[in-house]
Order: sequence, then structure tokens, then C-alpha cells
Amino acid sequence: MVVHTRSRRRRAATGVTSLIAVGAILAACDSGSTGSGSTDSGAASSSAPPQAPANPQAAVAQPLPDNAVDNALGKLDGLVDSLMSSTKIPGMAVAVVHGDKTVYAKGFGVKNVGATAGTGSNGSASPSSAVGDGSPTSGATGTGDNKVDPDTVFPLASMSKPIGSTVIAKQVTDNVVGWDTPVVANLPGFALSDQYVTQNVTVADMYSHRSGLPDHAGDKLEDMGYDRQQILARLRYMPLDPFRITYNYTNYGVTAAGESVARKAGSDWETLSENAIYGPLGMTHTSSRFRDFEAEPDRVVGHVKVDGQWVQTPAQRDPDPQAPAGGVSSSVNDVAKWLTMLLGNGTYNGKQIVGEKALIPAVTPEMISSPSHSEDSRAGYYGYGFNVSVTEGARTTFSHAGAFSMGAGTNFLVLPSADVAIVALSNASPIGAVDALCGEFADLVQFGEVRHDWRTLYGDAYEAMAQPSGSLVGQKPPANPAPAPPAASVVGTYQNDVYGPAVIREENGQLVLAMGPDGVTTHELTHWDGNTYTFTLRNENAELGSISKVTMNGPQMTIEYYDDDLSNGVFTRS
Repeated sequence: MVVHTRSRRRRAATGVTSLIAVGAILAACDSGSTGSGSTDSGAASSSAPPQAPANPQAAVAQPLPDNAVDNALGKLDGLVDSLMSSTKIPGMAVAVVHGDKTVYAKGFGVKNVGATAGTGSNGSASPSSAVGDGSPTSGATGTGDNKVDPDTVFPLASMSKPIGSTVIAKQVTDNVVGWDTPVVANLPGFALSDQYVTQNVTVADMYSHRSGLPDHAGDKLEDMGYDRQQILARLRYMPLDPFRITYNYTNYGVTAAGESVARKAGSDWETLSENAIYGPLGMTHTSSRFRDFEAEPDRVVGHVKVDGQWVQTPAQRDPDPQAPAGGVSSSVNDVAKWLTMLLGNGTYNGKQIVGEKALIPAVTPEMISSPSHSEDSRAGYYGYGFNVSVTEGARTTFSHAGAFSMGAGTNFLVLPSADVAIVALSNASPIGAVDALCGEFADLVQFGEVRHDWRTLYGDAYEAMAQPSGSLVGQKPPANPAPAPPAASVVGTYQNDVYGPAVIREENGQLVLAMGPDGVTTHELTHWDGNTYTFTLRNENAELGSISKVTMNGPQMTIEYYDDDLSNGVFTRS
């Protein structure tokens, strides 16, 4: 497993695109082209010699253990119970698809640690389950019961990308667009900082993160209050890395592509997703609109950890601006239907929802996302919205993680050659629990045992990204600071091409920094030393305890938090 850590900031809304490179560390991988609907020969009786697959590229290193999926399923409750006990995360829901149906669907823990009705004990597995013919139902559907069940709706965060990719694949199937359609062809006014890239960057380029846009370009603009169109308009001010040979994970690159395709289809993205995928699959509790999530009676509340305890998030994450990249909400029962379609090469209940030729490019390697770091290690890849790679058992697999710093951790993993897929959703800021569960389940299916300490591997990776930012974190203010400049000399409006206007004003003797559209995001400035001020912040891209310096230098102001891959953080007085 490799967790991408290029950026100094949190994998907002996309969460971690980790799950890649396998070997000693598992993957988010590829569609092995063996035919998703059939198990490999290793599932047959051990008395008969396994037959080599017709396609040598689909060969695996070793057969599956006898009763591989059933045995793994038998251990799943224990794995979840152990994870819930060790992490104390409030709630989790898990589903497994095998043989064209949902064979496991359960909820664990609670939707809200602050609620009292029907809670049970926080961190207890006590599952609410529903397993059936592919359309399981649950007895608990939001009637005041605080227990998580298989129909409980969670924010999916970056799991939205692969789901959105199948929305695009449906448009490719219907000849509305091609994967190679330029984004600008159907998105009037779209521009990047290089004219050639503007004219040539395609839907596929955006969905494989090879446009050259900086890592997580636009995410901080969203935190400042800019809407989708305002953020897309500001992409043109951002520097570009080399086109089609640089992998930088970008929510708003994906969002630009989704917007372009939706406009060509004569729709908005949210309605297009309903018509193309959610409706045909019967995903009745799935939406790409935040207001629909809020209206769900059986939904979770996000949680963050403060002083070692899980508490309700200070503000539920509204991902509408980047809906194609991070805005889906769903239940494990609904996601299981989507996974059934993936395992069926685009078919569901005998009906072709997405054409196989349109789907295969999305779930196969298109871009190196995690280069090998030694001669004997495997690289990780990204398709079109899917992490793709090969496990140590030589089995192709594809998956994706999702994470909201403000209270969601999600993951799914598909092993086509074993005809099995798992999804795990949680209502806690990401700590690697759902990722580890999927890794452990994949190990059990392939090898009959858990081979790696996924909990530590993922936990350490997420913890490394969950640190507060700022050079002054942990520092004490000077005992005898140099005096601050006169307030009148710093008050005014400053401008940055990427981040827009920043206004410093004085309110009742306090300097306030206002940013974003109409100054909706404000920070009180605290004098530190001489011409240096600070402010604290906590949002999707800034962990609790983050501190930013603000340095005044004549007509210029440098804001440390915005000194990143997009900008040098310099704002000039206008």
C-alpha cells in the first residue's frame, strides 16, 4: 500500500488515493480481464489440476483456497468487531458482493455519538444485518434508532470518483462523448495556464490525474467558500506540471471533466448521475446532492477525534462544489448494486447498463500513480477514476479510498478473478480502519490468512497526513516581540490571482483577515513579532492545531498557508 503524500495538505474529499502498490503493501488495482463474473480455476476441487486461463495475461500465481470467499465471509464479523474495539470509531457499514448478489451486508456501531435513542455501546460491533438476493433490506430505516444498518447513508468522499467514472462510461457507451473528448469542447470558457493543454486536455486526462494541474488544485478555494464555477474559472491561474507525464491528484480536474460531459448530455451532473447509474441500478438512497443526504432520515453524522475522543464534527462536510469528485452519498446496500455491475462487466440483473468497451479503460492502468522504489517492488497505477494494480498473488484488483478530514472514511476493493468485491463505510475522520478491513478481507480470499499488518500500515500513513500545518506549530510566541506596525499601514485589500482578494480590516481594535467571495471566510489576526501575525484554522485541508503566519512587507502580504503548489502565497495591495 502506498499512500500518496506529495501535498503538504490533507487529501480532502478525495481522501487518500492510497491503496495502490501491492506486494508488501496492498493495492487498489486493475480489472484483470478474466471475465469478472467467473471464479478462477483455483476455486475448483483440489483433486483436479487447474486449467490455465485462455488469456495468459489473466494467469495468477496460485489458486484460491478452497471455499475462499465463504471462509473469508465467516471471519468478517470478527475483523469488524476487532477494528471497532481497537479504534473506537462510532460506526461502520460493510457489504460483500459475490456470484451476482450481495452475500453480506451489515451495520455496526452508531450513527451519532451524541444521540441517545437506541444507541447500544459506542464501538460495539452488534451488527444490524441484511443479506439476500442482491436487494437486501434492513429492519432499521431511520425511525429514531441510532444503530448503523445496511441502508444507513454515508458520505462517500473520493469513492465518488469511480462511481462518477461509470457515469462517464455510460455516456461513452451511448456515444454522447468519448474518453478522448477535449474538456473545452463542451465547457465554454474553460482554460488552463497553457493554451495547448487547454485545447487538448481530455476527459480521460482529467480522470487519470495527468492534466498537469497541481496536486489538489482548487481544494483550498472550496474551503474559502468559492463555488464550483468560480473554482473552475480560477484553474487558469495555476501553474502546470508537464502534460500527460505527471500524476497530480486533483478533485477539480475531475470536476471540470464531469461538468463538460454533463453539459454535452444536456444535463447537470447530479441529474445525469441519477439517470445514468443510480436509477437503472435501483440505488434509491444514493445522490450527488448534499441536500439529499441531509434529507435522508437514516444517515450518519461525521466525527473527528479531539483529545483522544470521537466527537461530532463541528460542521458536516458539504462537497457540492466538487460533486463529481467527492459529492456522492450512499449506503452499502446501494454501493453493492454498483459493485455487482462492475463484476458483471457493466451488466446488472441481465441488463447492460454500461458497455464493457467503455468500462474497461476506466479499470485498467492509464497512469503511474506510485512509482516503484526498488527493483523488486510493483508500481501502482490509476485508471479513469480507479486505483489499479496487481496483488502479490498476481491478481488484478481495482479500488478506491475516500476520506473527509471532517468525518468520513470509505473504501471498496474488487478482485475480479475471485468474483468478489467489498465496500466499507465509516462516519469517522480517516484513520485507516476501512482500508485495513478491505486489505484483510482481500488477503483472506486470496491466501486464507491475513498476511500483512494492514492496520498499522494504513494507520501510520493516515496519521502522517493528519498533522497540523504551519512552521509555528508547537512554537511559543517571543517573550519580547518587536512592536507591530501601525494598523492603518496594513489595513486594505490585497490580491492574489489564484486565491482572489484578501481584505484586512480593523474591528474594535482587532485586525481581521477576510477572504473568499464577499469575504465570507474570516480569521482574527494575532500579533506574533514585528511585522508577523498569525491565525489558526481548522477545515477539510487544515488539521486541528494548524497555524498560518501572515507577514507584512510594504504593499505585499505573504500568507504561509497559501504558499503552496498553486501560489507563492503573496497578496499585493490593490
